[in-house]
Amino acid sequence: MMDENPAVLQEMVTTPEQQPRSDEPNPVLCNKYKYRRLLLPPFAVSLFATALGLGIYSHLQKTADPWKSKWKSAAPLCLSPACIRASEHFSVAMDPFSRPCDYFLFACGAGGSSTNRDRQRVKGEVNKHSEVRTRGLIEMRRGTDGWSKSDGQLKTFPDRQTALLTAIKEILEAPDEAVSMGAAEQKAKNFFKSCMNAESREKMGSEPFLTLLQQLGGWAVSGVWNQTDFNSTLALLMGQYSTFPFFNVYVGPEPSEEQSASNRHYIQIDEPHFQFPIEWNSKTQKAKANTRYLRPFYSACGQYLVLLGVPSDRTTQHCGLFVSLSTTLAVATFPLPYRLSQKLLYRRTTIQELQTLAPAVDWLACLQATFQPLLISKSDIVLVHNLPYIIHMSKTIHLWQVQHELMGTGPLNTYMIFSLLQTLIPALDSRFFQIMRNYSIATGDTQEMPHWWRCVQQTERGFDTLLSHAIREKHAQKEAEELIQDVYSSLKKKLTDLSWRDEKESDFILNKINSLNPRISTNTNNLSYTELNHLYEKVILNEEDFFSNYLQILLLEQKSRARLLSLGTQTEGLSMTPFISGNDIIVPVGMFVSPFFHSSYPRALNYGTLGSLMAKDLLHLLLPDIYTKAKNPETESLCVWSHYLSVTKGPGWGDAFYLPSSKQQEVWVQYSALQVALDAYKMSFKRYLADSSLPGFSYVHLFLSSFTKVTCDTDAYREFMPLEPSFLVTVLCSNSGLCPKPLTCMNKPQSFPAEMCQS
Repeated sequence: MMDENPAVLQEMVTTPEQQPRSDEPNPVLCNKYKYRRLLLPPFAVSLFATALGLGIYSHLQKTADPWKSKWKSAAPLCLSPACIRASEHFSVAMDPFSRPCDYFLFACGAGGSSTNRDRQRVKGEVNKHSEVRTRGLIEMRRGTDGWSKSDGQLKTFPDRQTALLTAIKEILEAPDEAVSMGAAEQKAKNFFKSCMNAESREKMGSEPFLTLLQQLGGWAVSGVWNQTDFNSTLALLMGQYSTFPFFNVYVGPEPSEEQSASNRHYIQIDEPHFQFPIEWNSKTQKAKANTRYLRPFYSACGQYLVLLGVPSDRTTQHCGLFVSLSTTLAVATFPLPYRLSQKLLYRRTTIQELQTLAPAVDWLACLQATFQPLLISKSDIVLVHNLPYIIHMSKTIHLWQVQHELMGTGPLNTYMIFSLLQTLIPALDSRFFQIMRNYSIATGDTQEMPHWWRCVQQTERGFDTLLSHAIREKHAQKEAEELIQDVYSSLKKKLTDLSWRDEKESDFILNKINSLNPRISTNTNNLSYTELNHLYEKVILNEEDFFSNYLQILLLEQKSRARLLSLGTQTEGLSMTPFISGNDIIVPVGMFVSPFFHSSYPRALNYGTLGSLMAKDLLHLLLPDIYTKAKNPETESLCVWSHYLSVTKGPGWGDAFYLPSSKQQEVWVQYSALQVALDAYKMSFKRYLADSSLPGFSYVHLFLSSFTKVTCDTDAYREFMPLEPSFLVTVLCSNSGLCPKPLTCMNKPQSFPAEMCQS
């Protein structure tokens, strides 16, 4: 041990006599200091390098993309009531990374919906072992806690309309002590409550309608009729009862003026909706009533008359005239594609010119009644959507007036009263509704609407402004505004990077998109509680008399129509897709309801569900014909389709199945929406470095599962998709680096390039 360091040993054993004098140099100490001087520079350099490295590391940590550094992190759980409900829609077994072949090829199809079966037929024949994988996936999912015990299936997302109506129902059924808007909201709740009270309507029977009919002067069917003037009755029904027997009237903008950011709205006149199906012969370009449904239509007419106490010996004649007049009017209707091809939509004309073309109707009087108290003049512009029908209708009315005036059968008056009856059936007892329902079933409409659903819709007819305000207060807060801005910013970036076919047109499109301002409200949402209460101050409701309450709703609807024409601002309470108003893109508050959105949700859930839906809506709204404008939709969609075929059928099938342009565009829209939503989520993640999640889900897992789930369950455009939208995640993961491992099928030879299907 001592031999290992002789210098130190020598220093330790030196006696005083042997030590040099202070004025003499000590060779041992000199050597020690010499060694220290030699070691100092390397040590300093090492220390400097370490400090520099720590500084650089600290800087990189501060400037690094937080998404890349945190997306793998374990996310804290969201335990809010909304999150607990949302977790019922997801299963941890819906893991896109454990069984990518099963998940991304059959994530929708495992549910067995008719829509997905139709899509399977579009795809063509899939390899036989696909069915085995599908059955395995179903069994795998049934073994998880996320499945309902009753039927073994995950809770599906409702369609957007159902979700919105459910949210409104919750507002209308909230305890009275939770009322925040005072009298106006209380009136809406009272109306809804009276609608749900079916017992009071059953007690009244048909008496309320018969009383109203007597006030209107009776009708020829009963033998008691005051021979009321045709145009006076028509104006009364249009103005006070929102009933439009011979033509439809509504308010809206002119598409050509949207480019100039105009908020002006016009009176629009269109053909009416007939209660029976109409057939269109493309060869003769003629319409006719489908004779198969005329017998049940005639039968329903007779059943209504029986409920109204009309003697059976009078039923045959008057129902025969009613059906005959209906079919005579229907022959001049045209389907929308034909009207588009013949440029029959948005025909500008003045009321005075319309009076000359269709003189049987007193247009000024009828429109003044419809939009009272506004001043309507003969010089006002109206937009007509099927002028040939309007002219035919006028001639038919004149002819029937001449033919039946002396006979006293009054078929025109009967036709108008039947139209009023259809308007008021929701306010009558269940016998009337059942007749209407039976006829709907006979025509093929078998979908049953819950009673509460109808009551919510009827409440919205009159209290639309109030309910729009209430939804915004409850559902669409700061998080909603941020989501809109993030999605639109990401969308603009996506469109800027496109390869356009025409530079001038691309400049026009991009300038237009950059000039638009997305927002969540219109002027109606800015009303104070006092203003809302004033808006409904004349409404007096009786919970035991739903019929009179319903008549007040029709008057409120008339006021809303006049307000829209006057102010040019639209209440979007029950709208479910964005629309353009002047320089604004209005994103309706009705989109921001559970389960698609909630302020307490993890942002991965909000952006994966509503963010992707919004991106799709905006792409369809702003670029409905993107396939003809840019090159990317074709190249990217065909790339996705080729890889899809390589997975389902094997390599070399990329050109075997032709993909129509409409489906190519939809594949691109769906894929772009996923990219836009993910990019928007990254923007949000960089602002707020913390997010929560649902049990068992990482950030990226929840985002991708949310996109797949909402697209499978509720996507309005899925009929145009030739493949499961969940497969788009496979493509996304091959490019983004956000997935923990490659999404490839072990039993399938695949070759996914590093940058697959990119612009």
